[in-house]
Amino acid sequence: MTGLPDHVGEGIYLHINGERHIDCASGTFNVSLGYNPPEVLAALHDQLDRVAHLSSEFTRGKSEEIFQLMRPELPPHIGAFWFRDVTGSGANEAAVRIAQKATGRSDIFSLFLSHHGQTVATTGISGNAFRQRSFTLPFPNSVKIPAPDCANCFYGQVADRCGMLCARRLEDFVEYASSGQVAAVVVEPVMGNGGNIVPPRDWYRVLRDTCDKLGILIIADEVQTGFGRTGSFFASTGYAQALRPDIITFAKGAGGVGIPVAGVLMRPDLDVLEPWEHSSTSGANPLALTALEATVRYLGDHRVLENVAAVAGPLHRGLLALAASSASVTGVRGIGLMQAFDLPTSVDVEQFIAIGRRHGLILRGSRYGFGRTVKVRPPLIITPEQVDDLLARLHDTLRSYEKEANRP
Repeated sequence: MTGLPDHVGEGIYLHINGERHIDCASGTFNVSLGYNPPEVLAALHDQLDRVAHLSSEFTRGKSEEIFQLMRPELPPHIGAFWFRDVTGSGANEAAVRIAQKATGRSDIFSLFLSHHGQTVATTGISGNAFRQRSFTLPFPNSVKIPAPDCANCFYGQVADRCGMLCARRLEDFVEYASSGQVAAVVVEPVMGNGGNIVPPRDWYRVLRDTCDKLGILIIADEVQTGFGRTGSFFASTGYAQALRPDIITFAKGAGGVGIPVAGVLMRPDLDVLEPWEHSSTSGANPLALTALEATVRYLGDHRVLENVAAVAGPLHRGLLALAASSASVTGVRGIGLMQAFDLPTSVDVEQFIAIGRRHGLILRGSRYGFGRTVKVRPPLIITPEQVDDLLARLHDTLRSYEKEANRP
């Protein structure tokens, strides 16, 4: 027998050695439609029977078809695409290259706690020093600024009276901490790996206004938030609409069942790259494009965004009830099916996740184990009954955790 016979997917569940777990991490946040949506799998099998790989020279037409299929879900000013990547890291590097070439400027701003990829460039523009401390391969034109983390405000402000200082101070950082040649600021509409940080709506508007004033592009890194995760096709077409990004990157959930696919969407005037300036061997391969197209169609045909809206509220309220039952659980927050809560320390998170596995839950933490956030992100197809099951298992996990950790 080939493959991994001890791991079998079934909807939102992953069977490991015969034991069924609710996958609250949706794979690596990329199994957005569960493990076996029939239409998506059928399309992939059909494509595999014909050809698994072609040069992007032969798939440009299909890429154009898929982009047009996506157009109704995009901000109206987004009119061009670049589908030559299979990872979020690659897509974000493409976006940086687009911004630098289009503006003729060098510097890229990003946020404390941000996560934009695993390559040298995307690690360099991410806001976590621990990911770079073992290497001497910097991204020399990166400037980090405080994140809109209202629960831990860098400026010690109160959210409803701060005037979005963290967005307005961008102008000071441009003046005093950069070369003065700033191409773009790259932001995650919801900061996933940094701790599921959800900025106030007004932050997006103030950042947009500030960038317009300074002539700086905005890159929305929607690798985690895209394709329905927050309840709209992109976060920047829903909760974060005021961001009005010039460039959008996507990956993860775009493949539906975990097939690697990524891309960049942009204003037409930013479509400046030559094919040889950014590409990869597997970029725009037939299997990736098939998964992307099937995912877009599945989201519409099965009213998945409506389902996210229907189940997000009960899940969020259930997490609030979890917090109300224990002093250990704090900071419940999230949009759509991108939910989270905090525990006292990163050690508690590690223990909670391990106990959760015993109760049939697959959970993930934040900041590669350095954070104190537990993320709850099941596949977008989860039903109300399955939400109840998930919450019951979380409560059981919490009771066991409190007993084993001697928490009150």
